Amino acid sequence: MLVFIIRRLMQSAVVLFAMSLLVFVGVYAIGNPVDILINPNADQQDIERAIRGLGLDKPLWEQYLVFLRQAALGDLGKSFAFNVPALQLILERMPATLELATAAMLIAVVVGLPLGLWAGLKPDSFAGKSIMAGSILGFSLPTFWVGLMLIMVFSVYLGWLPSNGRGPTTDLFGVPVSFLSWDGIRHLVMPATNLALFNLALVIRLTRAGTREALLQDYVKFARAKGLSDARVIGVHVLKNISIPIVTVTGLQFGTLIAFAIVTETIFAWPGMGKLIIDSINVLDRPVIVAYLLIIVTLFIVINLVVDVLYSVLDPRVRLGDTKA
Repeated sequence: MLVFIIRRLMQSAVVLFAMSLLVFVGVYAIGNPVDILINPNADQQDIERAIRGLGLDKPLWEQYLVFLRQAALGDLGKSFAFNVPALQLILERMPATLELATAAMLIAVVVGLPLGLWAGLKPDSFAGKSIMAGSILGFSLPTFWVGLMLIMVFSVYLGWLPSNGRGPTTDLFGVPVSFLSWDGIRHLVMPATNLALFNLALVIRLTRAGTREALLQDYVKFARAKGLSDARVIGVHVLKNISIPIVTVTGLQFGTLIAFAIVTETIFAWPGMGKLIIDSINVLDRPVIVAYLLIIVTLFIVINLVVDVLYSVLDPRVRLGDTKA
């Protein structure tokens, strides 16, 4: 296991280097932030002074080498718009995004797993067919439209939930979270539900397919032949075996939730990393854009590593294969 983790960390370093080059060149090749950040009425000397101050007077390759040298020391540059370290800006917004993504994934798993089991155990029932039809809607409906409908129904018409913002936060081990207060939960419900819909539908269909397949396996038939109750057969034999693909997919989807929470955060004015990157793109704040994308890549790498480790824990055959390798 240790050899596997070390090998993955070495591969991750190569991936981060390649991504940093692609992201740096791609972001720095489009647009000129000077045109947005500097007053159009400024004279040529002020413009040249600002260009030197931002480090944009150097060739692209030299800018990249400076970026690599600073990144090795943990400095991903200073925001053009806010004049503070880009990494600090993103880390300040990260708890909000992680809280939103975690709440969305919990909704998807806690609701999707029993619904998928129900649909798998009783596929021909009205409830089973209704669950599968609802899962198709979860795949089909666009996130921005669902978000607007949620705001219209629960905020405008019914007035039950706030339409934007994060609500009051409380420090938990030094990290600000909003789910510890009732008002914070009210602010969290709609954006988390909106973000969870696609993954909820995915968990339902994965669980249903896994359940239908597991029920046909010999170990389930043997367990029932031994006289075990349905609750034990489903809770021990079926759930244990279908948990492997569910853990794998939900783990990978958690990284996707973090990366693509931009739409939900924008609709609900949720103060997370997604809203920050949209604001940064509007003003071509290059250091923040590059730092955000590299952090997202790092999160994907870490999540993939955790998923692989969990996969080997759930399936001993994977662990033995890695040990032999």
